[in-house]
Amino acid sequence: MAGRRAQARPPLPRSRHFLRSRSLAAAIVAGADISPRDLVVDIGAGSGRLTAELAHVARRVVAIELDPRLAAGLRGRWPNVDVVAGDALSVPFPDEPFRVVANIPFAHTSALLHRLLDDPRLPLARADLIVEWGVAVKRGLPVPSSVSGVLWGAFHELRVERRLPAAAFDPPPACDAGVLVATRRTRALIAPGELPAYRRFVADAFRRGRRVGGALPRDLDAHQWAERYSRNAATGSRTSAGARRSGW
Repeated sequence: MAGRRAQARPPLPRSRHFLRSRSLAAAIVAGADISPRDLVVDIGAGSGRLTAELAHVARRVVAIELDPRLAAGLRGRWPNVDVVAGDALSVPFPDEPFRVVANIPFAHTSALLHRLLDDPRLPLARADLIVEWGVAVKRGLPVPSSVSGVLWGAFHELRVERRLPAAAFDPPPACDAGVLVATRRTRALIAPGELPAYRRFVADAFRRGRRVGGALPRDLDAHQWAERYSRNAATGSRTSAGARRSGW
């Protein structure tokens, strides 16, 4: 109607950067090697760019979207997609083995990584996550390590899969992005029941920052940390005092 302004689309949160290209979404899903048996969770499904490609190859897809308008736009588009309108930081994840392929909100990257990787009892088989490039490199390289990286590395192998230019997103972020892949290890580096003691062992060493064989704690990868913990465990030295006696 003349004289009436077109209603503007509400602005998206600054951390939401949607993939522009269907072909790029298809390439990311192809790289994730999804099988027709897989249950896949799409965190921050948005407009459904990744969801659509996942629906073609997975047995079932759970699309989690916080924005109720975007969630409504996803419903009913694919017969094997269940849309959950909610916060991925609190929505229950499946209690059966599942995969994650997602373009996650950059502002919540750290919290989502902790939710996915902190607890080895979560039946996560693999996660392919689009994150900021700096995060992908920091988490995907074995060193320099961090407390979280060492603990996650005991149960998952983390690597950088590919770099995505900022221009591939709408709106474009301030920096490039990357695909960070976390794959559950066939054999964990420590027993799941040892995790609380292992966490104390690693955190204590990082806190004190003492060199071990000429290396700082951050210079040891997940395998080296697990070996040192096993050595201490074999002598019954899992406490901070025991760690000090063994050379920490």
